[in-house]
Amino acid sequence: MMKKIGIIAAALTVALSAAPLQAKVSSADAAKLGTELTPLGGEKAGNADGSIPAWNGGITSAPAGYKAGDFHPDPYAGEAPLFTITGANYKEHAAFLSDGLIKMFETYPESFKLPVYKTHRSASNPQFVYDATKANATRAELLDGGNGMSGAAIGIPFPIPANGLEAIWNHIARYRGQAVQRNGGQAAVTASGDYNVIGFDEQLLIQYSQDNATPESLLANNVLFMFKQKVTEPARLAGTALLVHETLDQIKEPRKAWTYNTGQRRVRLAPNIAYDTPGTAADGLRTTDDFDMFNGSPNRYDWELKGKKEMYVAYNNYKLHSNTVTYGDILTPNHVNPDLTRWEKHRVWVVEASLKDEFRHIYQKRVFFIDEDSWQIQLADMYDNRGELYRVAVAYGVNYYEVPTQWSTLDVYHDLNSRRYLAIGLDNEEQMYDFSVRPAETEFTPQALRREGMR
Repeated sequence: MMKKIGIIAAALTVALSAAPLQAKVSSADAAKLGTELTPLGGEKAGNADGSIPAWNGGITSAPAGYKAGDFHPDPYAGEAPLFTITGANYKEHAAFLSDGLIKMFETYPESFKLPVYKTHRSASNPQFVYDATKANATRAELLDGGNGMSGAAIGIPFPIPANGLEAIWNHIARYRGQAVQRNGGQAAVTASGDYNVIGFDEQLLIQYSQDNATPESLLANNVLFMFKQKVTEPARLAGTALLVHETLDQIKEPRKAWTYNTGQRRVRLAPNIAYDTPGTAADGLRTTDDFDMFNGSPNRYDWELKGKKEMYVAYNNYKLHSNTVTYGDILTPNHVNPDLTRWEKHRVWVVEASLKDEFRHIYQKRVFFIDEDSWQIQLADMYDNRGELYRVAVAYGVNYYEVPTQWSTLDVYHDLNSRRYLAIGLDNEEQMYDFSVRPAETEFTPQALRREGMR
């Protein structure tokens, strides 16, 4: 499946061991951002056969009638699929599928399908993010071992990546606004289609993206973002809460995490909220570092930038995002309802992470497919310690017009062994994300966590 990797000059097949960890981009290369490259480093031109168009700025204004707080209307609602990939014809399209998607067709040949639509390069960010990205390009560096970075703020740190670590840091630091309040939940779906929704209230405060953020201030405070999560349902779990302070330099100071347990009414340090610790109320279907497709310290893996590839990825999934569908409409046996999904051909960076000999993790290898226009991980294939495909993760993306940012509306983790899946980000029956919130840092303390859990 890797034969077609490396379709543009910038997509060199570079092993991490062959590339310096502190490579900087020249002023001449940085000048390509916004000209032959997009402002975030993607290839601006379309592909040879026209199936991927040129990037022309993405979505820069919301559809008529939209206002912040609404569910985001589908700007492409009148389009029909160009074709549908099914268990009967997937081999004809294998060159544009990840190994994980191929395995999904083999596992669920009667029901899994990809409705493929016209490609729209809809990803966009504010101009100040583009300006910051160009500034970062000539000054950003990976810190010793790649477990942190310096010289970057607000924008993508490494828009022209030299290695896999730089590419994964681009995903971790991609722009998602300055703060967001999310109400929704997740569901672990059995092979027969049964599920219970776990409700969450979440707040995310992103120091890296604040208006006044500078490389110097970020390193001094050493906080990338703060995240707070409270379980709202079912009743037996309600009030359980989690607080995370994600650090920028993880050598200087590892991630800090605290949990609040309603039964004990105590806040406890949680140093194990990292790596392959099972995710909160996820029924063992994802790891902590699976959240947001990948998060946390990259230190347990060797990261290799394999190049670029044209692939079908889940893009512009406004139908799946709509408040006109229910969780019951979405959560069907074996996988989410494919009739609600939209797949498009896009160029993605391919990054392979191989577990270092001295570390343990339930994933021996991970392959990430990262959108060139947003640095959002679109797909991830995870392999067990036998080298067998174990899990397949899909991020179903939309453009949140009010920010704007390309981000997922639903992240789905498929466990191929148990034939179960976990859907995170269910909000169709809740309020839409609120990107206008500006919580104070004092709301992200252990004391605030205890108050949150007791409400």
